[in-house]
Amino acid sequence: MNIEKRVLGLNELSGYIKEFLAKNSEYYNENDVEFQQVLKKSEIENPWFTADNQKYALKQWADLLTKENINEWLQNYSPSKTSKKVGLILAGNIPLVGFHDVISVILSNHIPLIKLSSKDKQMVPFLLKKWKEFSDETIDFEFVERLENFDAVIATGSNNTARYLEYYFKNHLSIIRKNRTSVAVLKGDETEEELKLLAHDIFQYFGLGCRNVTRIFIPQDFVIDRLFESFLDFKEIINHNKYANNYDYNRAVYLLNQDKFWDNNFVMLKEDAQLFSPLSVINFSRYSSLDEVKNFIAENEENIQCVVAQEELGIDSIQFGEAQNPGLDTYADNVDTMKFLEVI
Repeated sequence: MNIEKRVLGLNELSGYIKEFLAKNSEYYNENDVEFQQVLKKSEIENPWFTADNQKYALKQWADLLTKENINEWLQNYSPSKTSKKVGLILAGNIPLVGFHDVISVILSNHIPLIKLSSKDKQMVPFLLKKWKEFSDETIDFEFVERLENFDAVIATGSNNTARYLEYYFKNHLSIIRKNRTSVAVLKGDETEEELKLLAHDIFQYFGLGCRNVTRIFIPQDFVIDRLFESFLDFKEIINHNKYANNYDYNRAVYLLNQDKFWDNNFVMLKEDAQLFSPLSVINFSRYSSLDEVKNFIAENEENIQCVVAQEELGIDSIQFGEAQNPGLDTYADNVDTMKFLEVI
């Protein structure tokens, strides 16, 4: 394996994506038309994958896949001397959510056997094809419907699916990922800009990602209207048919059950201790002491992907607006994929 050529190939891929995103469609060349068709087909197959959401995911990857970023990431790891076959069962809740696993396996000098999600079948094959072209280097990968003859597996699914996967792959080296979500902790003195960034952490990808905030902790005297005001930039989300269906359904359930909730006609806030909330609903709770919040986070550590908060709170957290911008060294379920790939 020539790791340098593969890194340079990813760097070229980054530039190619940036160039495409910067163009107006009337200036597309032949390669750009193919890229555009992939975007359109992805949205047709999965209406949650709007062109804007796909382009947002592509921009995040383009910003990450520079030669400098990749080399800084890889310097902490050693590629395997012997190539193994690694089965990948990819998720499809948000665009390109499984791409990190794919590039990790390839840059570790292994061969990914990729079972694509039925919800995300177009973009990963397209980007891999382009990476191979740009690398001037043989890159082995295979798309499969069923995993067979593999040495290790990385699989992502719901909590129910994960139990099945853990049993099915019990005799193999594996990483099995489950449902996770994210939380935000407000101090009370957040600026308008910080709360608008929090709205991005909530609504990007319609709230379908494990890094989307579904539960907010607020001080006792916090005014709920401040949240609704910060959400207004995302009011058009209700015009998406599948999101609107979830909103209408959950609102009807709360009304029938006579539950108390706050509503601004495109998202609901509900005072609820549950970590996970239904789509179009954000759970919140008021706290008297930060110790209450820290205890909750510690008790639910296995279900929390990230915490969004001000640094001054002294909680292991990320800044507002950064939930959907993970680095190359940020791993799902906080399990270091590259370390796992070193020892298989």
